Amino acid sequence: LRVVNAKTFTMPHSFGYRARTRDMFCRPFRKSGVIKLSTYLTTFKRGDYVDIKAHAAVHKGMPFKHYHGRTGIVFNVTKRAVGVRVNKEVNGKVLEKRIHVRVEHVIPSKCRLGHIARVKKNEEIKKAVRAGTQEKVSLKRSPILPKPAYFVDYEGTEPETIQPVPFSDLM
Repeated sequence: LRVVNAKTFTMPHSFGYRARTRDMFCRPFRKSGVIKLSTYLTTFKRGDYVDIKAHAAVHKGMPFKHYHGRTGIVFNVTKRAVGVRVNKEVNGKVLEKRIHVRVEHVIPSKCRLGHIARVKKNEEIKKAVRAGTQEKVSLKRSPILPKPAYFVDYEGTEPETIQPVPFSDLM
């Protein structure tokens, strides 16, 4: 703050296109420099899940800051970019937005890996049940239940009651 004519003066508030993106768009520690080739060699297909992660060194095809960190589905693939369907909440409604983003700003999402692995495992179990090598089990997910109750065995020793030591002033 500076005092100008006995009034406080603050810097004007910015509402620019990239306002408040100083930490959002900065590169991670020891990850700046030349963009790795795998960024350009990754194959994207329609229906793939991708994470939008803006790369600050590439200004072309950069998504708006709201989409940074969002996951979407590829609906179009062009020479240097991909079209992504992303959900955006506007005035309490969730709208499907379609944006085109250059490949430097998207990475393949890992959000479906757990689901796909679970489906694959369930199909193997179903196949084994049909073949008769395994008995039928429920394939539904269940929450982790609390541990069952149990009694502590003293094994012949009595529990010792511990009392606090009375306070004594050292002075």
